[in-house]
Amino acid sequence: MIIVRDILEKFDLTLHAGSEGLNKEIVSIDVSRPGLEVAGYFSHYSSERIQIFGTTETTFFMHRLTDEEQESRAHSLCRKDTPCIILTHGHVPPEALIKACDKTGTALLSTRMTTTGFNYALTDYLEMALAPETNVHGVLLDVYGIGVLITGESGIGKSEIALELVKNGHRLVADDNVEIKQIQKDQLIGKAPKLIENLLEIRGIGIVNVMTLFGAGVVLNEKRIMLNVHLEFWNKNKEYDRVGLEERSMKILDTEVSQKLIPVRPGRNLVNIIEVAAMNFRLQKMGINAAEEFNERLKAFIRQKSGGETRHDI
Repeated sequence: MIIVRDILEKFDLTLHAGSEGLNKEIVSIDVSRPGLEVAGYFSHYSSERIQIFGTTETTFFMHRLTDEEQESRAHSLCRKDTPCIILTHGHVPPEALIKACDKTGTALLSTRMTTTGFNYALTDYLEMALAPETNVHGVLLDVYGIGVLITGESGIGKSEIALELVKNGHRLVADDNVEIKQIQKDQLIGKAPKLIENLLEIRGIGIVNVMTLFGAGVVLNEKRIMLNVHLEFWNKNKEYDRVGLEERSMKILDTEVSQKLIPVRPGRNLVNIIEVAAMNFRLQKMGINAAEEFNERLKAFIRQKSGGETRHDI
């Protein structure tokens, strides 16, 4: 949950009126520029959004409306569910707007930023802050630029693998608990909870700070999750994909993440396997798929062999 006070502090805004509204919850990612409303058209007023007054809205309000109209429009803008009103370009708020905001407890703020610049910055912040979120038990790393989420049952060795990957030059995002937000459709961003940032838990050693051990270059605050590597203990009765044509995915929130199921058994170098999985995933995104290429070669070989045998029989 975010409140108006968070916006005030995040963007270093100036408070002019309506201090009682600083604790109002912000529920909408969208923001509005109430140009039509200032002109008197309130039929489709999205009052639950943050209202932004640019130069157009401010000058029209101050110079084209009578005192009575200013008072009426100001009170119509300041509804119970309106989180706040923000003026850009450092404009001084009209007196009628100040009075209405104080009376209704609607925070009236201003910034020296341009309207377009502030709009973009605020929207980006709201998209991240209000995005659907969940937590996943696993380890998140940046491996060759690919956000790899390693999952598997407790004790399978996820943290030890993460430590070896960090030693190989890859970057740790989160260990044990990954906070995940869906900021857009099919776009997940993962990060570590503040409590365990930069930390790895290694059984037999305890908690280690990888940034202190290996330097600031081995950690990353957040990363887009693109690939899930799921580890499971080898099951001799289970048939595992040996070609790479099997499509698997893991659903997180409303997003399907490509998944690779890796069986764990003594002698397998899981660190190398995960590095290759990340590189291969990257190649597939570039249109290079070794499994499909092999499948086409195999089909061509079978066709050629079948045709040759037919001619021989004739």
